[in-house]
Amino acid sequence: PLALDEFETVKHDYDELEAQKADLTKSIHDLREIVRRINRESTRRFRETFDAINQQFQELFPRLFNGGQARLVLTDEKNLLETGIEIIAQPPGKRLQSINLFSGGEKAMIVISLIFSIFLIKPSPFCLLDEVDAPLDEVNVDRFNRMVRELSKKTQFILITHNKKTMETCDSLYGITMQEPGVSRVISMNLH
Repeated sequence: PLALDEFETVKHDYDELEAQKADLTKSIHDLREIVRRINRESTRRFRETFDAINQQFQELFPRLFNGGQARLVLTDEKNLLETGIEIIAQPPGKRLQSINLFSGGEKAMIVISLIFSIFLIKPSPFCLLDEVDAPLDEVNVDRFNRMVRELSKKTQFILITHNKKTMETCDSLYGITMQEPGVSRVISMNLH
């Protein structure tokens, strides 16, 4: 009788462990399937979004630069969830090259055209840009301002800038001054 009781206890424990093992095996299988589905959907969405932004970037870049061409290139087409993205550009009169080889102002304009391209794919009610015009020369500030003006027909832009030309294109201007140490004062002006 003692051996039978011991056997029943061990068998019960064994059956319980087998049930837990089967449950864990099923859970692992289910989780792997969920991960596969998520990866498929993520890959599909990434590809769709990448292609849309790349197309928009290829169209917007020549408008902002008055010519030239640019595109986005995936560093690993076979693994979209871990790939990098390179920006290849050719402003007018330059050769096609990676963004790393351009001057600061050129890099800024290239990135601005990419930011606007992304923004045009997924617009929002407002866009905040903090001193993106700082490294730009006068010609590129004019191009930047024209693009902001065009895009501001559908979106409100909040620009933080020290550039007088950019300030002149704004509808409203807010300035922060400090007449005495530690005390900031807001000045507002409607320009149009």
